[in-house]
Amino acid sequence: MYIGIIGSGAMGSGIAQVAATAGHEVILFDNRQEALEQARENLRKILDKLVEKGRLSSEEAASILGRHTFASEMQALEPCVLVIEAIVEDLDVKKSVFRQLESIVARDAILATNTSSLSIASIAASCDHPERVIGLHFFNPAPVMKLVEIIPALQTDPALPGKLQQWMTEWGKYPVVAKDTPGFIVNRIARSFYSESIRLLEEGLGTMEEIDTALKEVGGFRMGPFELMDFIGHDVNYAVTESVWTACYFEPRYQPSFTQRRLVDAGWLGRKSGRGFYDYRHTSTSESPIKPVDSEKQRRLAERVIVMLINEAADALYYQIASRDDIDQAMTLGVNYPKGLLRWADEWGIATCESRMNRLFNNYHDPRYRCSPLLRSLAQNGERFYPEENI
Repeated sequence: MYIGIIGSGAMGSGIAQVAATAGHEVILFDNRQEALEQARENLRKILDKLVEKGRLSSEEAASILGRHTFASEMQALEPCVLVIEAIVEDLDVKKSVFRQLESIVARDAILATNTSSLSIASIAASCDHPERVIGLHFFNPAPVMKLVEIIPALQTDPALPGKLQQWMTEWGKYPVVAKDTPGFIVNRIARSFYSESIRLLEEGLGTMEEIDTALKEVGGFRMGPFELMDFIGHDVNYAVTESVWTACYFEPRYQPSFTQRRLVDAGWLGRKSGRGFYDYRHTSTSESPIKPVDSEKQRRLAERVIVMLINEAADALYYQIASRDDIDQAMTLGVNYPKGLLRWADEWGIATCESRMNRLFNNYHDPRYRCSPLLRSLAQNGERFYPEENI
């Protein structure tokens, strides 16, 4: 079975590696020959390292590389039964690519986009046969990260999500199904991790180091929010926030920050530019400085960010963006959260979560702090997200 990938950047090449490792013949297309050559060389290096670490035999590595075809003409994708587009996050560019692609592949070929936040319905609408278009969102680095979000459009054949769930499971991934809404599951819910942390900084309630330390030591997150934004790159992180905010009709919970915008304006994009929230020009450390923080202050900082995340996860369930289990699995597997947010809510107590959201709203009278109707309903009825025996 031939799998086509459009775009040989880090994400496209990673998806191609996953498909080839699963035993498929892969056609990796890019109209830039130099990009294809770089992708081929990068794959060789990756496979060599896996052999050195004993994770692959030399024969397996050679087979994976041998299942790759590097093509600079889109016509080469003709035999593919599934084509995954992984190019720039530009709706018009993606629509143009899908229109071209539809004239090349077979009538029953599945056309998937790896977009992280753009409308699948809009991309599908550019095709003569929109029923075969679907979102298939991998996380970077694709060979490592287990999560794949499957996003059917309004027009998508109802049989496709189940088919892709089966395929992704066979590829060693954990697929979750999400509604076609801005940010899907992960990029929607995770906005609070960044935006509420920046709000704490702007209000002078903690320094970057204090907030990062609190979220790691109290919350159990692998990286603090300012470390993580620097790692992702502010050009990327800010663009996603702005995209979700705009697509959600300027929902206050997703409002971007001038603090982060100014970093982008200055070209302080994080680790890749040497400066972001932190200055990396004269240090080789991989983490932000850890400074002593009062334990009570740590708790307050961490709990405010976490309850905002919980509230966002509850709203995602309330608006049927995804199932309870898929929401929790998406956040643990997609962004390495220490536990599912809905399980976290049960551990804290739903009434406690509601009370904390109410205190924030009463203090600020800002709609970003409105409590999710689902949290409020569960609290009033003494219910929880999971049966008690499952906690």
